[in-house]
Amino acid sequence: MSQRTAVRRLLDHEAGAAALAAVLSAAAYCLASALRGTYPFGARSRAVNDLGNQFVPFHAHLWDLLHGTSTGDLLVNWNSGFGSPFLADFVTYLTNPFSWLVGLFPRDAVNLPVFLVTLLGIAAGAAATTVLLGRLAPGPPWQRALLGVGYGLCAWVLNDGSPDPMWMWGLVSLPMIGLACDWCLQGRRWVPATLIVALAWAGNFYTAAMATIASCLVLLLRLVLAGGPLRDRLPAVGRAAGMFAVGVLLAAPVMTVSLKASKASQPAPAATYPGAPGLTDYLAQLLPGGRSDHSVPNIFIGMLGLLLVASLPFNRRVRPAERIGWYVLLVLVGASFVWEPTILLWHGLAIPNGSPYRASFVLSGMLVAAAWASLARRPDGRALLGGAGLVALVVLAGHGQSSVRGSTWIEVLAGGALVLGALWALHRWSARPLVRRCAGVLLIAGVFAGAVHTTWAVTRIRDGLPFYVPRTTVSASSLAARDALLKAEDWPASRTDPGPHEFANNDPLLLGGEGGSYYSSYLPAVTARMLQDLGAGWYIQGRHTLTPADPVGRALFGITTYLDGTGTAPGFTVRHAAAAPLVTVHPDTAPDLRSVWSRQESLLGARVYGVPAASWTAGPRPVARAGGWSVPPTRKGGTWTTFSGVCAPGSTVYFYGPWFNGTVMGQGVKYTSWGRQPMTAMPIRELGTVPADGRVTVQLRTTARGVLPQQPVGCLDRAALDSALHTVKGATRVTAGGHTLTAELPPGSTGLALVSVPAADGWTCSVDGRAAAAPRRVLGMIGVPLGAGASRVSCGFAPPGLTAGLAASGTAAAVLLGVAVVTSVRRRSVRRAGEGPVPSV
Repeated sequence: MSQRTAVRRLLDHEAGAAALAAVLSAAAYCLASALRGTYPFGARSRAVNDLGNQFVPFHAHLWDLLHGTSTGDLLVNWNSGFGSPFLADFVTYLTNPFSWLVGLFPRDAVNLPVFLVTLLGIAAGAAATTVLLGRLAPGPPWQRALLGVGYGLCAWVLNDGSPDPMWMWGLVSLPMIGLACDWCLQGRRWVPATLIVALAWAGNFYTAAMATIASCLVLLLRLVLAGGPLRDRLPAVGRAAGMFAVGVLLAAPVMTVSLKASKASQPAPAATYPGAPGLTDYLAQLLPGGRSDHSVPNIFIGMLGLLLVASLPFNRRVRPAERIGWYVLLVLVGASFVWEPTILLWHGLAIPNGSPYRASFVLSGMLVAAAWASLARRPDGRALLGGAGLVALVVLAGHGQSSVRGSTWIEVLAGGALVLGALWALHRWSARPLVRRCAGVLLIAGVFAGAVHTTWAVTRIRDGLPFYVPRTTVSASSLAARDALLKAEDWPASRTDPGPHEFANNDPLLLGGEGGSYYSSYLPAVTARMLQDLGAGWYIQGRHTLTPADPVGRALFGITTYLDGTGTAPGFTVRHAAAAPLVTVHPDTAPDLRSVWSRQESLLGARVYGVPAASWTAGPRPVARAGGWSVPPTRKGGTWTTFSGVCAPGSTVYFYGPWFNGTVMGQGVKYTSWGRQPMTAMPIRELGTVPADGRVTVQLRTTARGVLPQQPVGCLDRAALDSALHTVKGATRVTAGGHTLTAELPPGSTGLALVSVPAADGWTCSVDGRAAAAPRRVLGMIGVPLGAGASRVSCGFAPPGLTAGLAASGTAAAVLLGVAVVTSVRRRSVRRAGEGPVPSV
């Protein structure tokens, strides 16, 4: 057999094994979803938690960008937050290469490509792991494929990764970077290896950083185990260091832009590490089929992988240094997940909100590698029995933990017995082809059945939690809402707004329009503060904003059409209202900051509210505090705290208590306010019409001390509002590009041009074509001084950090190109000299 034929057969076997791993893992996930009746195999939505609230809407917006139907571009999202920087969101949530498949499907089928992102991530991760294991140690490709299935459907995928499409690229990145490290060990293919690192970081830098740390640790272990003089191993370290440096720099813009956007974003709620789980609780996570009722590292890889990892210490065909090395690495990495300093290292120096164990997929990958270290050396009966005994100890230690459920016992007892029996038969009767084939089929069937059962069981447990109630996203009602918005679209002359926030936390991305709602880790602090200061609500300490729900707030942002919610069930009514132009002209004076009512009036440029001097008249007496009132708890059956005042008859009463938690009643309206400073801010709420005697009464009941602003009540004169909107001086014409906005003003306009867009870092504006400069912030909006007189204002946005990132990326590309050219020249020189080919770099 020629060398070329042998290589071709080897590649064919590798490709077949990788395909086997991909097909088995993807088929198991699909079959489990079908058994659960989950989309796309059933009616149950899979859009749980942030998958429904963030990632489905983000993929719908990606569809709009790919098809050219979006009002914005990669730099600015005009749909959300009244105009938000978007590049950081894009590189964080949408650069998983599988996400781009969304463009191949109809927009109203967006849930299908989002499902495929997870499915293809599982398949690709399993396939790449199968190939990587062959580089760690030679052995039967089909057996590697079965361990690849365990990695593709590990506990992290089922619990953490599958609802977060961008993280699924991390599942692929870990074995990809492992292959790149293997090339560094061999002293070949440096350029492709560097491109792999760049692809991993560009696809999702958050999980790529975790995969890089893990791959470096495995590389160090392999170098230690390789033996020989230190000088022979140092070149591999140098090649790897250069590979990582250049590869990461190639993807530099995703980090520089995201870092700048993160620094300018609304701060996340403070996260603290609650402490490490108990040892027995941690060990129980090795057992497949269950899910803990509290946060722990999710690490199981199936019974085949667990049994083989347990057999490694007893496998005498593996040299002691390798057995000790793998176990030391596993223990150290496992310990690093539950020690706060190293948790910070794994997660970019910040404790994540939610699970602090998002990096646990890398430990699952290492467990699979350790399992292969034993399986590749054909564990004998002693090793298998020793492994079974060690698994039994883990079961005894984990017994009684919340993650050990009935489904766990099925996996451990039935699945474990089947896997152990098949491995025993492969060892005991390896010389008998028929027995060997039957045992192989039995092992494949057992791994597949175990993957289906575990996926089904974990998903069923997770779906039973109240926190994981799926969102509607795409339905007849949401499609009707989108159609209504499209029919009314008038951007940039005015805005349309989804309004009720019933389908997802990012309704403007899902439905269209240009609303104030946005849910993103990169939502600028200036946007969140601006909206809250003007009476809009927020959640998650301002990282999820709501659009204004009052007439003046809508008018200030040019909203002429909005969807009004009809109750708790999804539904809407299309409403229209007069609004100011997106760009207005005002005297260049300081805004009145005394209350939400005066702040709105300052931006409107007219007096439209009557603000009564609210006085306490009944119930527990409130205490004056800096900037407002402290309302005492209401005794059971006691009189409510009551404020009274006088407004113009016929005006409309509005109440503003952003941090009040309790019941509000006044002018015939009663509602519950869920304010909780600083997490949840309540918006301005309409109470009713002022009666003929002008008397306004607001009653409050709270079980804990409540907080109110100094002037919680405003009475809107709708005729004054209509008059102000009719006479406001504004742009005669507004045009908008993907990340630009230009306004034609009445000639000779003076004072200040107010652009109803948040003044996020990165905006620059010019007047009549003069030099552009950063705008002034006027209560968070873009303010442009017009000087002696002007007729045109132009604003454009450039993401902070992009220029520096592109410069670093360009430098890295030059280095990569230089290495490729030098290597090519050297190779040709060697061939001309008749010395044969040189290894590729």
